[in-house]
Amino acid sequence: MKKFLARYRYSIILLKQLVKTDFKLRYQGSVLGYVWSLLRPLFMFTILYFVFVRFLKISNDIPHPAVYLLLGIVLWNYFIEVTTGSVAAIVGKSDLLRKINFPKYVIVLAGSLSALINLLFNFVVIAVFMIFNHVHLTTSALLIFPLIAELFVVSIGVAFILSALFVRLRDVTYIWDIIVQAGFYATPILYLLSRPGLPEIFKKLSILNPLAQIIQDARYVLVTKQSITISQIYGGGKIIWLIPIGLSLLIVIIGGAYFRSQSKYFAEEV
Repeated sequence: MKKFLARYRYSIILLKQLVKTDFKLRYQGSVLGYVWSLLRPLFMFTILYFVFVRFLKISNDIPHPAVYLLLGIVLWNYFIEVTTGSVAAIVGKSDLLRKINFPKYVIVLAGSLSALINLLFNFVVIAVFMIFNHVHLTTSALLIFPLIAELFVVSIGVAFILSALFVRLRDVTYIWDIIVQAGFYATPILYLLSRPGLPEIFKKLSILNPLAQIIQDARYVLVTKQSITISQIYGGGKIIWLIPIGLSLLIVIIGGAYFRSQSKYFAEEV
């Protein structure tokens, strides 16, 4: 551990500073400041809750629909915050890149950790909702931690790819916006996978998406055992979990490798 800290001491110090700076600048000049990190998902939740739960009655067949929906929104928003925020992360630090030689991955990692702090704040709100909705926790709730770790891994993997691509291809912003919009409706955030009429092939393909698997598993361990998980869709086999988990690891490996291969040119191209 001492050797590790000594080797990466400079990177760790820089990472801490970038996380602090990113978190402070995010709400600088705002009247409500850090409160916005809680209000944004709550506003989105309120709109979607009244439209899809109260009026369209989409989630009436699931216990605690408010908490069920909020949890999905919070986890999805973390992924969006990390990936969308990473697109221009390298270009935004162009002055720093030209002046100082340091590991470039620190910039992307700092944004991911800053978003993780927001996620922790949002989980406080979720906890309050769970108390008011009388959601009973079991020991399986502890599984939320490896699920958040998986979410962190897949998010930063995509972030590495996007931030490196944007240095050379500025159209990445618009392309990613389209992908995100499609991904929001392809992921079971607003609807139930048990919904009648939903094609079986769609369920099987959708749940292989690491984000869908993470969200459904998180709902299963925190909110209700009626949340459809990947093992239920594929007939109860535990080994099927290896596919979305393997995809998450593959994404971060490919993303990290691509980012590293391009990072040597960042200072010249930004």
